[in-house]
Amino acid sequence: MNLSATEKDLMIVNMGPHHPSMHGVLRLIVTLDGEDVVNCEPILGYLHRGMEKIAENRTIIQYLPYVTRWDYLATMFTEAITVNGPEQLGNIQVPQRASYIRVIMLELSRIASHLLWLGPFMADIGAQTPFFYIFRERELVYDLFEAATGMRMMHNYFRIGGVAADLPYGWIDKCLDFCDYFLTGIVEYQKLITRNPIFLERVEGIGVIGGEEAINWGLSGPMLRASGIKWDLRKVDHYECYDEFDWEIQWQKEGDSLARYLVRISEMTESIKIIQQALEGIPGGPYENLEIRCFDRERDPEWNDFEYRFISKKPSPTFELPRQELYARMEAPKGELGIFLIGDQSGFPWRWKIRPPGFINLQILPQLVKRMKLADIMTILGSIDIIMGEVDR
Repeated sequence: MNLSATEKDLMIVNMGPHHPSMHGVLRLIVTLDGEDVVNCEPILGYLHRGMEKIAENRTIIQYLPYVTRWDYLATMFTEAITVNGPEQLGNIQVPQRASYIRVIMLELSRIASHLLWLGPFMADIGAQTPFFYIFRERELVYDLFEAATGMRMMHNYFRIGGVAADLPYGWIDKCLDFCDYFLTGIVEYQKLITRNPIFLERVEGIGVIGGEEAINWGLSGPMLRASGIKWDLRKVDHYECYDEFDWEIQWQKEGDSLARYLVRISEMTESIKIIQQALEGIPGGPYENLEIRCFDRERDPEWNDFEYRFISKKPSPTFELPRQELYARMEAPKGELGIFLIGDQSGFPWRWKIRPPGFINLQILPQLVKRMKLADIMTILGSIDIIMGEVDR
């Protein structure tokens, strides 16, 4: 890019790493010419905790409490992908009831994640009110999670072959009540935000990504669907029991920050549709596959050796991961969440590589903010929807 005549007057500014919003500790080194952005370099790694290496030294059951710390706003998805990989590797069947419960939990988690994207995004561009509104609905989602799993944010609920516990008595009615209430809440958001002239001024035509460009950058989720590409892994990969429900892929063709907002808002409505259908059609039966408790044990675990004899308590039964490799993926709220997994005929994965959607989506940020104004950086960064926990792992 050709620099202006005032090249010697360029100013380099640090945005972060302590940005007061919810995106986490991201540092942007921004080169400014007056108010115009000349260059932007994101610096990552402030929240790196070695999640992949930890996974390779834990059994799947031991690792499950860790995974909710990747994307701590869409916690059910990280758990789901952690058990989906070994399930596909070991060809383990999930009972129908467990699959329905999983879908309900995943879609509730998608709503919670989109709500906590919407509030800070609006606060970033100067609208404080929605930030308080979204916590109202999000608390209700967390109340449902707490009733079913015992925890509000870090649930540890998914298990290989099913879920940890069945839904408690009265939970389904409470969840249906929430769905009815939440639909009125979405109407309220749309009235408040969607046609607001100040909001439109800040987001329309800002951070435009074309369809082909989005594919070339490897974007996924609402980032991809806002650029006119109808791609949703729930329809593509047919995982869990999404095919049994009637719902549509939400997409827009403009590719700007407004399109990404509209996609996420309408995705929440679709999630409610899926949850309502799942609650009404949930079958009876077991909530976990009891057979796998007998079969997929490790033959002679080292935990029975003499050195380990005096450890205070016996660890939970481990599943032997077959000696093969696999890439499992699912449609998380932010995009395609994937895991590359290599088994090694032992209880620990030999390789565990996470493909976080936020990390891939963040790549395009420097290109989007060039030639924009300084104030547009927050709009564009907010519309990408990143959580640094999963970006840095």
